[in-house]
Amino acid sequence: MAGHSKWATTKHKKAANDAKRGKEFAKMIKNIEVAARTGGGDPSANPTLDDMIKKAKKASVPNDNIERARKRGSGEEAGGADWETIMYEGYGPNGVAMLIECLTDNRNRAATEVRTAMTKNNGNLGESGSVSYMFIRKGVVLVAKGELAEDDVLMAVLDAGAEEVKDIGESFEILSAPVDMPAIRDALEEAGIEVEDSDSDFRASVEVALDADGARKMFKLVDALEDSDDVQNVYTNMDLSEEVLAELDA
Repeated sequence: MAGHSKWATTKHKKAANDAKRGKEFAKMIKNIEVAARTGGGDPSANPTLDDMIKKAKKASVPNDNIERARKRGSGEEAGGADWETIMYEGYGPNGVAMLIECLTDNRNRAATEVRTAMTKNNGNLGESGSVSYMFIRKGVVLVAKGELAEDDVLMAVLDAGAEEVKDIGESFEILSAPVDMPAIRDALEEAGIEVEDSDSDFRASVEVALDADGARKMFKLVDALEDSDDVQNVYTNMDLSEEVLAELDA
């Protein structure tokens, strides 16, 4: 999954332009609202909310936006939307399996926008269960490499529930069950290792290797899906080799 991870990292860098940045902010605000509604508005007693707030602050989301979202979710302030999570499944070009995670207050709009993006970009929506059996949810924590060795990271997180530490170029990626992610973050902080990013992700048991042309088609489809305000995340089982990543960068 090195290709997948590097692609995800590249995607974060690409999100720096203003339009993408605005969408990222909106997604983070929604996540904060939902986390506060689900587990209460006190970050010290709600690890998911705490995590979402930290991520938003790191991404420079204004503090008052964060605080208002927290209050709307917890009911301290009126105006929270009735968000629901819907997972769509399907295939992209070259038979790449896809999970499309939506967080929406309008199920019909979300379905229409996902179907339109798929149809216009050589994708096909499938029935529920058609591809989800290939994926497993994982907690993913990234730390910048710097002077660190893989063993340094491994020793810090082994007792916190980490399943695997991977070298993905400029960072180390720590995989775990999603529920163990807060403990891993804490263990890293105790060891003086700064956390670059953390999220839950879906990882595929079977992958589809793509050439640069296939990768471009997939990126186009993913971009079209992520243009929808209802789409929070897109997970795929595409695998990109170092050579393909280099060709795309060029």
